[in-house]
Amino acid sequence: MAKTLVEIKRSLDSQIGKRLKLIANGGRKKTVERFGTLEETYRSVFVVALDQDENAFERVSYSYADILTETVELNFINEDHMVALEQ
Repeated sequence: MAKTLVEIKRSLDSQIGKRLKLIANGGRKKTVERFGTLEETYRSVFVVALDQDENAFERVSYSYADILTETVELNFINEDHMVALEQ
């Protein structure tokens, strides 16, 4: 079930500071998986601080439309299991 951008932002606002697994479409049938922490949410984008031991850069940002169009998938890690952000 598709949500609105406002609903997606609200659900992310309640998850700030939590660990997550980010799966993003890298183009040309390539998928990128990264681990990090949801750092901040803004009006149009959200920022994820990536784990430094695994990534060359510190932070990435995506728009809420990326979640809506399923270009980005967020799975929050909650005590040994993952909780997917429902769409």
